[in-house]
Formats: sequence, C-alpha cells, structure tokens
Amino acid sequence: METSSSSSSSSSSSSISIGAIGIPVEIVSEEEMAFIEAALSSTRSLLSSSSSSRLSPLSTPPSLLARHASSSHTPPSLASPSAAVRAGDVEDCAPRVSLIKRFRSKKVLSVTDITSTEWCDKQMEFKVVHGKPKKTAAMVAGSNRHTELEKEVVEKIEIQVNSREESWALKFLNFVVGANQLLFEGLTREIPVVGVIQGRWMVGVIDEVRMPIGKAIMPILVDTKTRCTATVPSEAQKRNGRLQLMCYKYLWDYLVAGTFPPGRFFNHFGLNPLYILSDNIKQYTASLGCHAERFEDVVRYYRESCFLLPRSDDQLLLRYELQSDRSLLEECQFAHDAVWLENQVEECLKFWSGEREAAYVTEDEKWKCNFCSFSGICPVYAKASDSKFGHHSSYDHS
Repeated sequence: METSSSSSSSSSSSSISIGAIGIPVEIVSEEEMAFIEAALSSTRSLLSSSSSSRLSPLSTPPSLLARHASSSHTPPSLASPSAAVRAGDVEDCAPRVSLIKRFRSKKVLSVTDITSTEWCDKQMEFKVVHGKPKKTAAMVAGSNRHTELEKEVVEKIEIQVNSREESWALKFLNFVVGANQLLFEGLTREIPVVGVIQGRWMVGVIDEVRMPIGKAIMPILVDTKTRCTATVPSEAQKRNGRLQLMCYKYLWDYLVAGTFPPGRFFNHFGLNPLYILSDNIKQYTASLGCHAERFEDVVRYYRESCFLLPRSDDQLLLRYELQSDRSLLEECQFAHDAVWLENQVEECLKFWSGEREAAYVTEDEKWKCNFCSFSGICPVYAKASDSKFGHHSSYDHS
C-alpha cells in the first residue's frame, strides 16, 4: 500500500481491510507508518567506527521488573554533522552525526530500526547511508507468508487519501477497528501502534494479538517468523525476536494506559488537528458508527478506543515456521523484561542520535557477516579470513 507523506496537495490510495464479520482492518507497513524517507547518500564517505562492544544481552530474560510506561527525558545534545569526511582521515577525528536527523523523516524510528540496530550497528549504518539491499528470496517468502496470514482475517479495500492528516487518520481508524475485532473475535493481525520510548517517537505493526473471548485475561502479543531450513533459530535470532516483541508490548501498553499525547503528536509530525477530512474518509468513519469532520475527531475516537483495551500479557510468543510447508518449527514463550528492554533501546538510541559510533558484531556472532550484503565494504570483515567467520548454509532473519 502506498500513502502520501508529502504535502497535503498530493493524493494516493490507502488499503483498508474488512474483517471476517465486516470490521475493516488496514495492513500497514512500519516504513509507511513512519513516513520514512531513507536518503541515499553514496557521495558521502562512511564514518569509520570503533570496535566498541554492545551490551551483553541475556540468554534468558530475568523476571519482570516494573517500569513506567512513558519516559519523557530530553535526549543529550547531539554532535553536529561534519561538512565532509575525507578518505584517509584519522578515524577518531571524524565527528559523529545524528543518523535520525539525516535519514528519518520527522525524526521517528520504527521497531525494525531498533531490531536491525541490535542485530548489527554497522550493517544498519550501511543501510541508511547506501540504501537497503535487494530483498533475498527468504525475505520475499517471509513477506508472502505474512500476507497469507493477513488474508485469513481481513479483506483489503482501497480508500484515497489526500494528505498526511488523512493517511494518519486511516492508521488510527484501522487501530480502532482492529481493537474491535480483538474484543469481538479474540484475534486481530497487523495492528499499527505508535508511541514515545525514551523521548523518541516510535512506530510499529504488531503481527498478531490474541485474546480468547469470554475470558478475563490480557491479550497476548505474537510474532511469526519464517525459516527456509528446518532448523531452530540461533540464540542471536531469538534475542532479536524478543526485543521486537518487547518493543511492541511497550507501545501497546503505552497506548492503552492513555498516555498518548495529541498535542505533542500534532506538533512533532507537523499535522493540523483542524484539517477537514475528505468526503470518502467521512463516509468510512460513519460506517464505523463514528462522526468525524476534522482530523482531531479521529484522534479522539482513537484515544477512546485505546481506553477500552487492557494492557498486554507479560508472556510474549515467538513462532517459527518452515517456509516450504508452513509447519511449526518452534514456539518460544518468554517473559517481558522492562529493564533489559530499556537498556537495549537506550543503547540503540545512542547510535541513532550520534552519541556513539557504530559497533561491530561480537566475536561469537561474526557468522552474521557471511550473510551481510555490505561485507565487501565492511572493515571488520575485510580484515578477517573466511575461516574465522565459519560457514553457514542458510540465513533466516525474517
């Protein structure tokens, strides 16, 4: 689906989906939610990075420690970007830059930005500077599987949008109908979430939310990943999946706690709350039993819908399927760990804000380099022999 992220004069079609009992639900990508406009900057040399080590992630998350759902501290001052970095300059002399200012529209990050950074800082740096590499066959197969899962519970229709306000309005409306689907059917998929983590706006799309009907329990967040080989994922892959689901839980709980700040949201994204919605958006809103003339009306319905939902369960679920036959390889249920999540996000944000240089993968995870599209220009890979990295027949990071 394509939605406009430019001026209000542009227009595009946005997908809306209808649930099994006639409830519309939209399938929205994280990149579209964020209005991410990744700039290609091939004429600028990459900043060289030190080999500083990442926080040691936990193999098994410890028991849950409470943390307030909203953090509003002001990020430290960021280093100013240099005018240019010449090849051959001393590495430590090159000033760090804020990647979020240079490469992320409206300075908003997606959950994928966080998990990709945790996977490898340097690979993430290469992606934002040179652009994303072409999708592999495994990635395409993973995307196709998610489309199949979406179609099991929703049916897409198209609604034209004429502005960023209308694009966001549809995202909020699709959260509303997704919430209704969860409450009445006990299941929804591809539900968009947006919130503030450690002072930064972040967006994401939760694969699946389950809540058995008639039971007074909290909804369970689920993420399904596909693998091209019948092997269980590595600990690094499971750790990355845990981080992804914990980010989703944070954003879900942030919204249902009623902490979404409309005024701050309008100001940050440069949106007009008094924007008059087009007739087709008004008609769609009316079909949901709501009356909305302005963008702020939709935001009000969105917040009211959030109040109806309970916070998510502290137990999260990762599912791994074999791509060839959809068979279940493994299910990993684990407990949310607020302190571990806070530390991981904080470390990733330091990279994005320019407070630290990109770190390379740890010694025991250099096997990742065998499957990285940027290994040919990565200093740590070029200086090592092939045997040092080991050999792997497949790579599943979908």
